[in-house]
Amino acid sequence: MAALVARDIPHGSYVNLGIGQPTLVADHLPEGSEVVLHTENGMLNMGPAATPGQVDPDLTNAGKIPVTELPGAAYFHHADSFAMMRGGHLDVCVLGAFQVSAVGDLANWHTGKPHAIPAVGGAMDLAIGAKKVFVMMTLFAKDGAPKLVRECSYPLTGLGCVDRVYTDLATFRVGPEGTTVLETFGVTYDELAARLDLDLASASGVGQVPPGRPS
Repeated sequence: MAALVARDIPHGSYVNLGIGQPTLVADHLPEGSEVVLHTENGMLNMGPAATPGQVDPDLTNAGKIPVTELPGAAYFHHADSFAMMRGGHLDVCVLGAFQVSAVGDLANWHTGKPHAIPAVGGAMDLAIGAKKVFVMMTLFAKDGAPKLVRECSYPLTGLGCVDRVYTDLATFRVGPEGTTVLETFGVTYDELAARLDLDLASASGVGQVPPGRPS
């Protein structure tokens, strides 16, 4: 999923990677992409995750994972970082999610369950501030329930903010016009349609496993 997201980030974009799976995108950005990574704890032009021998305790992303810096990296106050997020200065943010609706509503900070620990972080700021929002998540929860739904049942992070959803079984475009299957991985369009309670549209060629991908 991280490689797919990295492939679809436009050249030269300013990008924030959310905590969890999205941080892996940094390791898949192609050389020469000129993508500038922003992390909400105050760093610009962040590099891939640090390997043993590269770890600097002062260089971490928002998930406390040690990272590297690229030439020209800059550091700034947490408040300035959030001003960048809220001010529309990020081209893309990549977030995890509990649920995404067919029209792009996002729920990723609370399951609504009693005693569950909420984790707002900067997700709300990113969801409304970034020009495009990509979500990375498994398509189905551990109990088999779909996480791409007609309407979110969990507390919302943002309304109509998600543009694309990258999952282990398919990639989707979501928005006011509904849900379109862009690619599938190891499943067919018909199999997806049978498991998702959604009105799905299909892009040209959907159902074909791209070359080099496992079937």
